[in-house]
Amino acid sequence: MAAISIRNLSVDFGGQVLAVDDVDLEIGTGQFVAIVGPSGCGKTTILNHLTGLLPVQRGRITIGGEPPRAGSPRVTYTMARDCLFPWRTALENVCFGMELRGVPPAERRERARQALAQVGLERFADAYPKALSHGMRQRCALARGFCLDAQALLMDEPFGALDAQTKIQLEDLLLELWERTRRTVVFITHDLAEAVALADRVVVMSARPGRIVADMPIALPRPRHVRELQRDPAFLALYSQVWEQLERGIRMSEGAPA
Repeated sequence: MAAISIRNLSVDFGGQVLAVDDVDLEIGTGQFVAIVGPSGCGKTTILNHLTGLLPVQRGRITIGGEPPRAGSPRVTYTMARDCLFPWRTALENVCFGMELRGVPPAERRERARQALAQVGLERFADAYPKALSHGMRQRCALARGFCLDAQALLMDEPFGALDAQTKIQLEDLLLELWERTRRTVVFITHDLAEAVALADRVVVMSARPGRIVADMPIALPRPRHVRELQRDPAFLALYSQVWEQLERGIRMSEGAPA
């Protein structure tokens, strides 16, 4: 059974705008899948359906064999904004998801401390978000996501607002956490190099209405280190191939020959 199954998903808003058109996607347990495509092609819309925040209009979605529902412990959602509560410390923010799941206080605090240590924030457990840099806040958000026993991590451009150096550091940290846990990850990004560096597969979508135009395996060895990988000829070749597929999808949406 696939960890995530999307069958014939189509989404329109108010009968006016067809955002996603007949998307099929199967994601295996422990796979890291990146989704790329032009702005407005429906990437975030798909993620919002996986969380259960949007009801399925046409098609079928299952996570672990069951339909998604809002607030489900099966998934966690990390966005470009870290969404930390300003009145909670870093430790308390990491504890929040476990509170909702009924984890006993002593256990959740211990798990939260371990998660903060894994992302290098053990000395900042009692700091409030206003005292943390943007990169540190995203580290805290990663800790919050990975300390939960969720089947899938849904990530919507989590590093999109970071400077180049911090972004690579966070990408390497994400890869390290993923190697330890092998959670199923669905990762949305506009950065094609980021998609190739992180993922097992890169799914390329066309411009609106969003359709899948390519599902490309990324056969680069693991473990990976982003800065080293970006100099690898195999990485550069895959990056070029993803670009070609993205351009093909844009041409198709404009009615030009593929």
